[in-house]
Amino acid sequence: MSEPTADSAAPTERTVLEDLEGTPHARVFKGEPQTIRLTLSAGDSIAPHQHPDRQIVFYVLEGRLTVTLGEDEHELEAGDIVRFDGDQYVSPEAIEDSVALLVLAPRVD
Repeated sequence: MSEPTADSAAPTERTVLEDLEGTPHARVFKGEPQTIRLTLSAGDSIAPHQHPDRQIVFYVLEGRLTVTLGEDEHELEAGDIVRFDGDQYVSPEAIEDSVALLVLAPRVD
């Protein structure tokens, strides 16, 4: 197996979350893994949906929200991180104004 060289390495990308446009979703970087900033005002929610063939990391940066995963509810606050399989239905609802960072990585079996 050959070692990657400086010429073959992907370029380093950097951004500032506050500079991103788009509510409730703003894509942080293009390509994989998908990285999304989610911004919800108190009382806002996202309808139940799936992200098939993905593993998801959901990191709450600000606020407090309830994330329903399948039939289970998880109350999360700033600093909490959950990881889950994207094949299950997910639905976040903001208890207070909230910002989260989601990383949706392709599942590797």
